[in-house]
Amino acid sequence: MRILLLTYELPPVGGGGGRIAQDIAEKLAQRGHEIVIITSHLRGLPKEEYLDGGIKVIRVPSLRREAFRAGFLTMGAYIFSGFWDGLRLINIWRPEAIHVHFAVPTGVLAWALSRLKNIPYLLTAHLGDVPGGAPEKTGKWFRWVFPFTKPIWQDASKVVAVSEFTRQLALKHYPVEIDVIHNGIDIKENDPGEIKLQSPPRITFAGRLMKQKNPLEIIKTLARLKDLPWDCVLLGDGPLREDVENEIAHHNLQDRFILPGWITPEEVIENFGKSDILFMPSLSEGLPVVGVQALAMGLAMVVSNIGGFMDLVKEGENGFLIDNRDDYEKHLRYLLTNPEKLRSYREASRTHAEVFSLEEIVSEYESCLEGFL
Repeated sequence: MRILLLTYELPPVGGGGGRIAQDIAEKLAQRGHEIVIITSHLRGLPKEEYLDGGIKVIRVPSLRREAFRAGFLTMGAYIFSGFWDGLRLINIWRPEAIHVHFAVPTGVLAWALSRLKNIPYLLTAHLGDVPGGAPEKTGKWFRWVFPFTKPIWQDASKVVAVSEFTRQLALKHYPVEIDVIHNGIDIKENDPGEIKLQSPPRITFAGRLMKQKNPLEIIKTLARLKDLPWDCVLLGDGPLREDVENEIAHHNLQDRFILPGWITPEEVIENFGKSDILFMPSLSEGLPVVGVQALAMGLAMVVSNIGGFMDLVKEGENGFLIDNRDDYEKHLRYLLTNPEKLRSYREASRTHAEVFSLEEIVSEYESCLEGFL
């Protein structure tokens, strides 16, 4: 089957949504499907290249300057450039289906190409695609664009959401049939082997340093745990980088934090292999890919009780879902002072990761796409 994949973010550009889009595409290619991806260009990256399985990647001009940040201008440029490149590709290659990640902005491109060329599209919706899903990130945008997003959902041949939370929120705004297909991970490739605790215990955060991810709460919480041995790695970059560094200095914790900046998905997994606890006090999340990756790598979870995190945590078995910010300190202290419990939580995460096996998830996507034929 010939499948055109549209995603405005693809590694090394963007976050977890682009990573899962690439993973799904590579698995579909392994099953014999032909895949072409149209995504955003970033200076220093090739405009065309081939991924595993012969997947062709076309990076169109988007005016994007940073891997971790996109704005209205860059999104608009991607839609404009992607439309013309998409038209040329469709006329020559004639894809049988379009798979689009992100209703905004990529869904606009999928909708336009679908209407013009009568090609069905499958929409994978992430939390930021839904009004109210990430208000601190997209709230202002939806005040202007919401009326224009309805056709994207209504005209899709199939809509899936990455978590039940995202699905329920979407249904409040878009009365269409929506199924859930979780983000997944290759369990065999991401195997930590025997669970071994780090000394001192290592706490890890992975994501953009932005308001939605609430990174300053990490430092404030760990400052109250100075009496215990630990170190912390903050994987990622973003507009709050300077604020994070200042907060660390304010508490005189420079020797206990590591900030490697924006790193590759492979380096994220490598860091998870040297960590014990995923600490994510996010204000909003769909189903974070880093959360699924952390499960597979056997990390205990201390995360906010929101969105897709609820799918990842079995309370009191592999981690804790936190409602009250003071409970971050309480539960981290419990894990840091009980090594056997920490080990059992980590082993439980690895077991729970089987639910998010990428092979099964790709089979669900394959069934959806082949249903268009």
